Amino acid sequence: MNQEFMQALTELAEDKNISRESLLETIEFALITAYKKNYDHAQNVAVTIDKETGEIKVYQQKTVVEVVEDANQEVSLDEAKEINATYSLGDIVNYEVTPKSFGRIAAQTAKQVVVQRIKEAERDKVITMYRDRENSMVTGLITKNEGKVVFIQVGSDTEAIMPANEQIAGEYYTPGSRMKFYVAEVKLVANNPQIILSRTHPALVKKLFEQEVPEIADGVIEIKSISREAGSRSKISVYSQDENVDAVGACVGQRGSRVQVICDELNGEKIDIIKYSEDPAEYISAALSPSDVVSCEVSEEEHAASVVVPDGQLSLAIGKEGQNARLAAKLTGWKIDIKAEA
Repeated sequence: MNQEFMQALTELAEDKNISRESLLETIEFALITAYKKNYDHAQNVAVTIDKETGEIKVYQQKTVVEVVEDANQEVSLDEAKEINATYSLGDIVNYEVTPKSFGRIAAQTAKQVVVQRIKEAERDKVITMYRDRENSMVTGLITKNEGKVVFIQVGSDTEAIMPANEQIAGEYYTPGSRMKFYVAEVKLVANNPQIILSRTHPALVKKLFEQEVPEIADGVIEIKSISREAGSRSKISVYSQDENVDAVGACVGQRGSRVQVICDELNGEKIDIIKYSEDPAEYISAALSPSDVVSCEVSEEEHAASVVVPDGQLSLAIGKEGQNARLAAKLTGWKIDIKAEA
């Protein structure tokens, strides 16, 4: 290695935000392994790299002892003092053993270490960046479909995946199209960062509302609960402590403009926006929208509600395959029994 290499190493360390000292330290450790592998000498060796010139030196290290039992690892005090009078028992004496042919091996080893550290630095950068963005929303470009897994580019050069269980049934993921995704998880798999995205997570609906409704982003309106059957229907309950704020109206938007943007992003998924209430009967009645409710009796002990709806609205209240009632129960956290007025 030479001065040009050291200069390149310095620039690389700055560019990749890697400590130059730790990089040199790693190279030195790797060179010790390379020396032991290629030159079957004593195992107690040290390698130093001149930080300015890049000159590499290999030293065999011997401990100063009174009686030498292993000449490969020990040196007598008398012999050590002949080298330097300041040596005392327990000190380490370095004997240079740099092979003439070591330069080529050293350069090759250093290159391998640098490549590996760059990979690690890139990996750590991705992990740090997206772990901080876990439970947030990102816009991604769909690049390919392999089997049941969709690959998505997020950022300039980071690839994420969306497994089958995070995909909405019947939704098409065409390469080249852009969509919004929820960052469900960031983890290491076989020492590589893996970003798991989702289109089915209920929090995706929450993030879309936060983006579209300024009053939610500002904290004027609070999202209390969300229940979702992705691709079909969602229910979201909202509340504001400010009596002058119409929480539901703000989320719906003028002529439904705000909620329509969210429905379009979710490919037509229906969204019911419900006003949250501390009164369970009132909250449960609202949650069964679009059905009307004649009466609602709650049992705190059983955490259950008995609801009566108009005769012609039983099927509307229950919903197709029980979906409306199921989502209302999930939204409110109450068990709901629905009967017709008759």
